[in-house]
Amino acid sequence: MDADTKRIAAQRIQTLFRLAKEIFHENPSLAQHYVDTARKIAMAAKIRLPTEHRHQICSHCKSFILPGANSRIRIKQQREPHVVITCLKCGKQTRIVLRKKEEKQKL
Repeated sequence: MDADTKRIAAQRIQTLFRLAKEIFHENPSLAQHYVDTARKIAMAAKIRLPTEHRHQICSHCKSFILPGANSRIRIKQQREPHVVITCLKCGKQTRIVLRKKEEKQKL
């Protein structure tokens, strides 16, 4: 895959996630189809989904997660600050650690 193919794939993934977010309330199954297509494009082009898009997909059931609509988001302080995203379709939780920028640079 050359650079042009990966650039076009990244643009299409961005567009599909934007469309999924816009249409989710009217037609959730179409939004899910858009996300499935975006994942397939990423796999075919051998590129990673951007972090903000990875957090919008349940890691267990692969369904599209829209905060407040079909997921619950909580901020926890135990051990170190983190965000917990609960998929209301399958009930699985994803934990995202919040680190300060200075700590990331040290690692």
